[in-house]
Amino acid sequence: MADGFTVDLGALEKAAEGVNNTLDELAAKKVKDIDADKGAFGHDDLADTVADFCERWEIGVEHLAKDGQEISARLTQSVAGYLKVDSSLKGHFDGILQRSSGEDPGVH
Repeated sequence: MADGFTVDLGALEKAAEGVNNTLDELAAKKVKDIDADKGAFGHDDLADTVADFCERWEIGVEHLAKDGQEISARLTQSVAGYLKVDSSLKGHFDGILQRSSGEDPGVH
């Protein structure tokens, strides 16, 4: 379109899919899995610091995941909205272009 804009629906769908794939990976591997038994760190303060970090970072990841779900949902809704408008306009134009008196004589 020279004067308007275009939307790549496939790109929107792939973006939503990519966000969902990332969310699936986050769900499979939690930040708290980094934490280990205190003895593995060799120092109680270091073990406490890692445990604190993991707890706080897990909260941050949960917030990011929630935001990611919202982004994915909005991308999917955008695709559905564009498809609905396209379908509606096609139906409208089909009604305008069809002749009620039969086949277009200019076709032959």
